[in-house]
Amino acid sequence: MGSSSSWRNGWKRVVAAPAIVAGVFAMTFLLALPLALTLRGMLAAHLGSSVAGETAATGVNYDWWQEFTAQASGLGTTFTPSVIGFAMVLDNVSSVLDARGSILPIASALGLYLGGWAFLCGGILDRYARQRPLRVFGFFGASGVYFFRFLRLAVIAGLAYWWLFAYVHPWLFDEQFVNLTRNMSVERTAIVVRLLFYMLFGALLLATNLVVDYAKVRIVVEDRRSVLGALVAALRFVRNHSRRVVALYALNSLTFLAVVAAWALVAPGAGSSGPAMWLAFLLSQLYVVARLLVKLQFIASSVALFQANLAHASYVAAPVPAWPESPAAEAIGR
Repeated sequence: MGSSSSWRNGWKRVVAAPAIVAGVFAMTFLLALPLALTLRGMLAAHLGSSVAGETAATGVNYDWWQEFTAQASGLGTTFTPSVIGFAMVLDNVSSVLDARGSILPIASALGLYLGGWAFLCGGILDRYARQRPLRVFGFFGASGVYFFRFLRLAVIAGLAYWWLFAYVHPWLFDEQFVNLTRNMSVERTAIVVRLLFYMLFGALLLATNLVVDYAKVRIVVEDRRSVLGALVAALRFVRNHSRRVVALYALNSLTFLAVVAAWALVAPGAGSSGPAMWLAFLLSQLYVVARLLVKLQFIASSVALFQANLAHASYVAAPVPAWPESPAAEAIGR
């Protein structure tokens, strides 16, 4: 099976399991809700019943916005113009490429989100690999079985990403970029050099992400208990099938860019109220669902590609686990 066939097969697996999409969206929404309510309280306390509150509800009150950000702390510092519409997408990309950290509340929510993914990912991969309903017990049984393996994998992956951001990123942008552009007199040339460095750093992140993703696939499909063995096997698979792996990743990336482009066209701006405000909220949630669908497509199509090249369409080594009779129950009880 080629990359295009795996891409189409991945979408079939995603569409065949709508409960996974609903569950992942619910987790995302519930983790974001406390942050949204906290920020809402900060804004309401600062605006009160002032005239600025009325103008802020119907348009952008720049003077009030500057006043709020000047006195804000913690979560309030994130309420900047970049939270409006498509600007958030650009700000997220910039944060990754420029290695900007997050404040504690955001980092905490992100940690919980990644922990939730680490737990659910085993059940998601198992469901997509088997291509048949697991029911609740089977899904959470698989999630429990692979959770501790994925935690070990997350530690190794976290060290790899930490090394990239702590050492490679400063070496590229704080040393090499400065050395190369120190005597440049044309700003456009310096921008081109920085873009090339962004592409190089992005390629390193991509390579790390691919190996980690296929390590997860091999852990689940082949029921591997050794995380290091799964990483080596994933690296070998990516190397031996590099053209198909990269082509599939490119197809999924183009799908993601299409979703982002559509959001750029319909993303609401500031200043709506009443029905328009709720329409803007609905559009933003539909965008979140679309992003999650693409994320799940990355997972499902990777499973399809691996099974097509090293197994068969529905091969999974382990039997269907049943929560709480899965091995994870014994581990939790210790």
